[in-house]
Amino acid sequence: MNYTDSNSSSILKDIILFAVRVFVGFAMLSHGFPKLQMLLEGGKIEFFDFMGLGPQISLILTVFAEFVCSILLILGLFTRISLGFLIFTMAIAGFFIHGADPFEKRELSLIYLSVYLLLMAFGAGKFSVDHMIEKRKRASDW
Repeated sequence: MNYTDSNSSSILKDIILFAVRVFVGFAMLSHGFPKLQMLLEGGKIEFFDFMGLGPQISLILTVFAEFVCSILLILGLFTRISLGFLIFTMAIAGFFIHGADPFEKRELSLIYLSVYLLLMAFGAGKFSVDHMIEKRKRASDW
C-alpha cells in the first residue's frame, strides 16, 4: 500500500474513523447502560446535579448523551450533534465532577473527551449514515 497515494490514505482514514467511532461508541455504552438501568429502576436517584436541574434531569441528560448519542455515534448518524452532547458530558465529568480528584479518576473522561474532539474535527467518514444521506442529497440536486 502506497501511503502517499491520496485515494489510499483517504480509504485508510475512513476505515480508522469507522473503527474509532464503533469502538468508542460501544465503550461509552458500557458507561451509559448502567445509568439507564438506574433511571428505569425508579426509586430515589442520587446523581450529580451539574446544572441545578435536579439529579433526575441530570441523570436523564447523561443517559441521553452516554447511551443514545453513543448509538448514534456508532451508526454515524447525526454524528457532530451527538458528539456535541458527548463532549459536553465528558467535559462536565472531567473538569467538574472529578475536578478535585486525582488525575487517575479524571483520566478516562478526559481521554473520551479528546477522542470526541478528534472525531468532531474529522467527522464520521465515508462509512456512516451521515455520508450516505449527504451522498443521496447531492445526487438529487440539479
